[in-house]
Amino acid sequence: MAADKKVLPNHNTQARRFLELVAVSGDFPSNQASRIFASESYQESVITSLKKKRLLRTYYRDGLRGYRVTARAKTLLLDDNAGRFEFYLTGDVDTNRLKSEFVRRLRLHRIAETYVTMQNAGVAVFQDEKPDVFYPADFSDEENHQTILAPAFYNSREIKEVGTEFVKVQGARAVGTLLTYDKVFIVYNTDNGLLKWGFKSEMRTKALMKTLLCQERMPEQYCPEDIQGLVFGSDMEIAFALLSSTGGIKHNYFMLDGNYDTFHFLTSDRRGEVLLKLLCDMEKADALNRALSQNFSEHDAGLIIENDAIDENGDPVLFAYSFDMPRIKRFNSALQIHGRSGTLICFDFQSDVLRSYCSEQVQIKTIDFLKFEKSFM
Repeated sequence: MAADKKVLPNHNTQARRFLELVAVSGDFPSNQASRIFASESYQESVITSLKKKRLLRTYYRDGLRGYRVTARAKTLLLDDNAGRFEFYLTGDVDTNRLKSEFVRRLRLHRIAETYVTMQNAGVAVFQDEKPDVFYPADFSDEENHQTILAPAFYNSREIKEVGTEFVKVQGARAVGTLLTYDKVFIVYNTDNGLLKWGFKSEMRTKALMKTLLCQERMPEQYCPEDIQGLVFGSDMEIAFALLSSTGGIKHNYFMLDGNYDTFHFLTSDRRGEVLLKLLCDMEKADALNRALSQNFSEHDAGLIIENDAIDENGDPVLFAYSFDMPRIKRFNSALQIHGRSGTLICFDFQSDVLRSYCSEQVQIKTIDFLKFEKSFM
């Protein structure tokens, strides 16, 4: 077996990271591989090598192309680090006993895409790298007391290990939960279309998370106000669709229905990764807010319209760079209702969507994303 272990890519290499992500994803979307490798030529070289070593194979059906690890790769990875892979590569689970149904594969692809974004933003995704927060309910709370010191993402199946309450949530579309030091993000991935959405299912998911984390297991760290929504999409055009959606004819697609007071939209690319880092780091976010506030007066808590600052004309200013959709919607509506003008500050790549969505009463000012990334991140 020692000789066989040498077949695996070395630890802390792009090849090893790729193989491990394919393993925990079950079915990894081929179009996400480029987000892991430094160049297209290196990506092709690694994938060819893994296939020759009988560690990786391609699976294509119904227009979905993905990568899957082989039985040989499963054995070697489990032998090398059972704590990381046993949950995914043993038993009758979707990531081990893979199915061909389009809907099941699509969900695995969306979770895999979320893994890539999380890892690229420095968020822990592997089980041996993060606290065991969602342990089964019959375990002793005292033995499993945990504190989140660094961002960690838990997929939906990890969360269901808690027990029957979460298993009973039918139709919920969340792909997992991101825990940071001071926030709980219930995470969705809408990819390039509107997400199927059931208000009652999503409300129940949020309520269960509130009970589990804010009341039972981690009340010292989280309170109900810390729970927010976070949705990933392929590009900013999807953000416009989400902001504008009324749920479709049968109201079974995503809409801003009031379930989350705070619901961020991030793209599944380098820009989204940088903004995710910002959401996970309250010190950096505070520093950016202080920098943006320098040219304005202080926030006016007594103003009927939400604001982060007040401009020279006495009009409200909102920092919209985290693309908190309900907050943007409330700001735009309030200005129209009260006949006021205001300013939204966002990143340059977000501005077109906001100009299309907001009324003429909203002025858009932008932050140069590349300069921000270089100086802040």
